[in-house]
Amino acid sequence: MAIGDGGSRGVRFGCDDSLVPVHITALPGSDPLAVAMGQLLAPADTAARAGWYNALAGSGLRYVSGYLDGTTAVVNLSGSLRPGGLCDQTRIETQLAQTAVAASGASQAAIYIDGNTLADALSLRLGGHSPE
Repeated sequence: MAIGDGGSRGVRFGCDDSLVPVHITALPGSDPLAVAMGQLLAPADTAARAGWYNALAGSGLRYVSGYLDGTTAVVNLSGSLRPGGLCDQTRIETQLAQTAVAASGASQAAIYIDGNTLADALSLRLGGHSPE
């Protein structure tokens, strides 16, 4: 994502950031959802190498599984979240959901971390307080 550029390089969201797609190529026969999520969660991800910000770069998450449930991509992750601030909550939600949707062709995503919804995991990480 491009921080604070007001949507000039992608889809505007959150704290006046832009969601910028990073294209990767999956090998034939591989699971595009697993490949995309693995790339997003990699410590030295493609976005960082391209000069974009990845709100998940400091987190210790790994992809466990994913599948389509109707038009919803269900993604199961494990590990810990380490948001860098209040704006990172929206960035994390957006990056995970949009990556799952783009990779799977779903219309929405449900993200779980160690069995908890992403919203619950972020709430627990931020001490139970909702960001403004």
